[in-house]
Amino acid sequence: MSEYISPVPVPVPGAEPAEICREIYGMPMFVTVPSRDLAASRDFWMRGLGFVDLFSVPGQITHLRRWAFQDVLLVPGDPAGAAPAVRVGFSCVLSQIDEIAARCEELLPGCTSGPEDKPWNSVELEVVTPENARVVMTAARPLDPDGPQADWMREMGIEVPRP
Repeated sequence: MSEYISPVPVPVPGAEPAEICREIYGMPMFVTVPSRDLAASRDFWMRGLGFVDLFSVPGQITHLRRWAFQDVLLVPGDPAGAAPAVRVGFSCVLSQIDEIAARCEELLPGCTSGPEDKPWNSVELEVVTPENARVVMTAARPLDPDGPQADWMREMGIEVPRP
């Protein structure tokens, strides 16, 4: 087996979140979110969703990041109306789901739905940000190879080794 290089921790009981990554690298993927109020958006993403401001050019762009390869660029602009401006998912660990939900609800009551257990062995929390972006925070559960999620995954053709 090759070396595990993902910044996402292996889903085991007690998994700790990855450190915030402040390195400068070629971003393999990022999302750009238009905002009418960059300062308010920056505050929500940082205090609610746990991002840091990697750098900002006032009035032009705010580059936010959590773990490596979880980059969001906030830019001036009009967010989408009733439709989501964007829908994007970010990995986290189980212990962060309730914390993120509580912080986001404190900042913007009614902005979260979930968390919800998914049959593919994750827990997902959806957050609607002030820009109307739909952010899904997803945490993998430790997989019991004899449990119902493993059975479901096998039925879907996903290889799940038995102990």
